[in-house]
Amino acid sequence: MPTRIRNVLLASVCVICAVVVWVAYDHSVAADCAAGAHLTSATGGKDLADAHMEQWKRTNPQRVKDWVAEEKERHAIMPPADNSHLLKGEQGESHSYGRFTERDILIWAREAEKMVVEGSRIFHDGDALGSTVAVSCDMCHPDGSNTHPETYPKFQTQLGRVVLLRDMINWCIENPVRGKRFEPDDAKMRALEAYIYAQRKGTPLEYGKH
Repeated sequence: MPTRIRNVLLASVCVICAVVVWVAYDHSVAADCAAGAHLTSATGGKDLADAHMEQWKRTNPQRVKDWVAEEKERHAIMPPADNSHLLKGEQGESHSYGRFTERDILIWAREAEKMVVEGSRIFHDGDALGSTVAVSCDMCHPDGSNTHPETYPKFQTQLGRVVLLRDMINWCIENPVRGKRFEPDDAKMRALEAYIYAQRKGTPLEYGKH
């Protein structure tokens, strides 16, 4: 067989194989998309969400346990405000945030408390704070005592300037804790601030007080 004809036949076979593979892949992707669309439309995504949650539980067994309840058993944590009064009386459509439901109230309390509890976990854990000398915040401030977040901003002699609560937290992390400071928007910093403020629930604000 002449070389030219053989090359043409080989090229034709390659093209045919490529087309077959592409068609098979295209149909497979279309089927997957159709199945996903059917699942989402038929169940509102619940089955898909449940499947993802089960996968997360399998890969994160250490976090499946109710860490919020466990932390609350170990340390005294102030509860969030009770907003159930918002469900009573008129909630006109002109309300700033619209009409509230019992579910809204539960979400607010749960999410706020979760952040505070995470702050408690970090506050009481030298490793979570990045301590190089096994020191945690609670060694000087048991259960968030004697932190006085309600007095910030104020002039702090240790830093020689007016500071916010997060500035003082970082001073403590760098000095007694012997760790590395957190960025202002670090998740750990936000959780620590949330916990420290929560532990002073009901205390009037009085910035600048010493």
